[in-house]
Amino acid sequence: MNAALTSPEQNDLLLEVTDLKKHFPIKGGILRRTVAAVKAVDGVSFKVRRGETLGLVGESGCGKTTTGRTILRLEPATSGDVQFEGQDVLRASGKQIKTLRRDMQIIFQDPYASLDPRITIGESIAEGLTIHRIGSAAERIERVREVLDKVGLHANHMQRFPHEFSGGQRQRIGIARALIMNPKLIVCDEPVSALDVSIQSQVLNLLRNLQHEFGLTYLFIAHNLSVVEHISDRVGVMYLGKIVELADRDDLFQEPLHPYSKALISAIPVPNPQRNRERIMLQGDVPSPINPPSGCRFHPRCWIAQSICREEEPAFEEKKRGHWAACHFAGQF
Repeated sequence: MNAALTSPEQNDLLLEVTDLKKHFPIKGGILRRTVAAVKAVDGVSFKVRRGETLGLVGESGCGKTTTGRTILRLEPATSGDVQFEGQDVLRASGKQIKTLRRDMQIIFQDPYASLDPRITIGESIAEGLTIHRIGSAAERIERVREVLDKVGLHANHMQRFPHEFSGGQRQRIGIARALIMNPKLIVCDEPVSALDVSIQSQVLNLLRNLQHEFGLTYLFIAHNLSVVEHISDRVGVMYLGKIVELADRDDLFQEPLHPYSKALISAIPVPNPQRNRERIMLQGDVPSPINPPSGCRFHPRCWIAQSICREEEPAFEEKKRGHWAACHFAGQF
């Protein structure tokens, strides 16, 4: 794929991902040899500018969470390249990656599972400062108090345990844990999917306010397009391990060029009983990432697919300025 994917100015570029792959081996037989692989991420490329929010959206199992975890090296990559401020993340030494992780943090989908139930949330939030030996004990406590205030919690919450908080409060604690290190990039892995709708809006507004205050950059992973539309500057649509469309938010939602994006957008509820939106019902299930279809991976479920779609994989190309898609018949539906 063209390296100038979205052509951001070089000095504005924070993260560059090129042909990233993550295959999980499947073992079989008496000798437990590798007999196949789950191609969870199979050639993903994108760039993220400083201060922006890039939304990554798709059905469950499309590889978006694995993409985020592999970028942070929480999962080892099979191949590819990840550059963070010009530093090679995938080939960094243990000492180098420890330094990089001060600038690259993550907010997990399940706020309860990401917290140690045996320690107070004050200790949990301060853990990064302790590991990196930042400040004295008193300075760490003061820093935790500051961050708790930023996420809408109180200093007296420091001595409580995770089970004493609601789901929304626990996610605020997760945000505080990411924020404590003053990072440049935060991977938000479906941070509101486990929350009530009313709480979702509060957490999304909190993330936006923090981004403006601290100049944060987000890779925002979600399956809810309404959430992605609300918070993102640009949106990448993933299907079966690949990005099939990438564009500015307004361009994507107003004029999607890939049939899969069109189908996803058609499923967004319209808050107006007088207005009808034509719903596109996709047929069949998502194919197995162990043995993805030949040609275009979406062709078994695509209503405009032709013979070329089954035989030849479409190139991921810039169809309009800043609007990329991998489809032989982009926009022709």
